[in-house]
Amino acid sequence: MENKSTTKMEYRYFGKTGIKVSVLSFGNWLTSDSAEDEQRTIDCVKRAYEHGVNFFDTAEVYGSGRAETIMGKAIKNLNVPREDLVISTKLFWGPVGGVNKNGLSRKHIIEGMKNSLKRLELDYVDVVFCHRPDNSTPIEETVRAMNYLIEKG
Repeated sequence: MENKSTTKMEYRYFGKTGIKVSVLSFGNWLTSDSAEDEQRTIDCVKRAYEHGVNFFDTAEVYGSGRAETIMGKAIKNLNVPREDLVISTKLFWGPVGGVNKNGLSRKHIIEGMKNSLKRLELDYVDVVFCHRPDNSTPIEETVRAMNYLIEKG
């Protein structure tokens, strides 16, 4: 699908990453919690892309993971080169249950990212956010785990 927008989207650098993102992004916090939302999300992602949006955001907690699954389907449905898109997700609150399925420990960051990629059906995301601070995990542990993700690709 070619981006054929008649609207001129503005793009800016995402901090000091060297990545350019549209000034508007599409996030699916409230729009992809259930199976009934799937087609609506696919349509919204397509429409956003047609108008120049290249930045799509989700999180492991949205819809207990369902939002990532739906976002992955919507991205796949676009049928555009992966390098044309900037995809982000957030980690902290994992699936319900289990004492280590949330927080910013190395264990959860690595396993949470692996599970997010599986739900998104992607090999990588461009940006991973810590969804909130974790007072139970030393910041150094979180930073080392995030660096591990970066180095592993």
